[in-house]
Amino acid sequence: MLAHPIRCSGYIALALLLMAPQAAAIDVETLPATTAGAMAQAASPQAIAEYRRKLKEYLEARNAFDQEASAYWGSIADKRRGRNAKRRERLAVTLDDYVLTQPPVYSGPRRPVNPAPEAEEPREPRERKHIPVVADLVKAAADHFQWTPQQPTNELEFKRAYARVASAAGLTREQAVRVYAFETGGNGNHASQSGFHGSHAISTAIGYNQLLTTNTVELLAEQGPEFVKALTEKAAHLSGPARQTMDRKIAVLKKMVTLARSVPDEWAQHEKIGDTPQGWALHAMVLDVDVGPLLQTHKLLTSVIFARAKGFMRPLSAAELEMMNLTGDGTGLDMVTMPQPLREQVPTSNFFQRGGYERNPVAIRNNTVAKLLAVTDSRMDSNSNLPGAKELAAAF
Repeated sequence: MLAHPIRCSGYIALALLLMAPQAAAIDVETLPATTAGAMAQAASPQAIAEYRRKLKEYLEARNAFDQEASAYWGSIADKRRGRNAKRRERLAVTLDDYVLTQPPVYSGPRRPVNPAPEAEEPREPRERKHIPVVADLVKAAADHFQWTPQQPTNELEFKRAYARVASAAGLTREQAVRVYAFETGGNGNHASQSGFHGSHAISTAIGYNQLLTTNTVELLAEQGPEFVKALTEKAAHLSGPARQTMDRKIAVLKKMVTLARSVPDEWAQHEKIGDTPQGWALHAMVLDVDVGPLLQTHKLLTSVIFARAKGFMRPLSAAELEMMNLTGDGTGLDMVTMPQPLREQVPTSNFFQRGGYERNPVAIRNNTVAKLLAVTDSRMDSNSNLPGAKELAAAF
């Protein structure tokens, strides 16, 4: 997850929104004669004819590009299916099993501006999907489970809890700290959300390695009984109000695990739950000082276990682990197991769907596997020197 907290773009967008009504309210009669004349001329028959000519050129160029792009991304999908089939048969994957050309880039004319926009068919406004933020998650937990996540008294408390769990699970300090540095920018906290700027976010990714709602549902479904066991062992050493709080948390966690396991263990099914208020309530567990470190740890640990199960026995570097964290275990392992000479030749497009690739400027700029891993390492290097990352390193 390459996104990081946005600190200023929200203010720019707000300024544009505030300006827009004023601009729309300007009357043509109040404009200087030259400006009003230009606007009138823009909607002349000649201007409309020119617009239609340019629109025809644009649509033809765009259609040709879309055909070329569809063929390219179709070949990407075909090669991916071929690699998967080879792996099932335990056959070696070679350079020929990848598309070795870069994706086509549209270089034709831009869509022209209609000089008479009132003549166009009105478009239905696109409904923007609401992305829950931390406040929504906490409210959902209260509404559906009558429970509030126990957040740390300070960030160091959460980091120490995470370090204990991660170390016990076998993650190295380098892996945990460098992934944290990459995902949060080196100074994130346990509640850092991707692209959050006041009241909106660009995704549900939260925490030290940016778990999505679907990640949380999936982890609760697959690792939930282990989480319950870990909390039960911790409760045995508590008494009084602290024991009561933990017992209540365990009871809620059991209900959440039951919900997460109520559907088949499939990403699409977990995604459906994650898109509901009940799923938001489950995602609130990532904020909890006891359960959050377990979720964060196991998100990375499942990638390590997956790699070992596929026969990859050497320790994953932090950048390689991040590739699996970022793209999914199967796709990430495809990159991780690739020999260095192939990494320098294989385009990153081989590991994306078209829509995801075209929205990912980092993958586009760093357009081979070797370049993508290198820029990931470089960002980890620089961000690991920031105070938040140093504090996490000291917690191990």
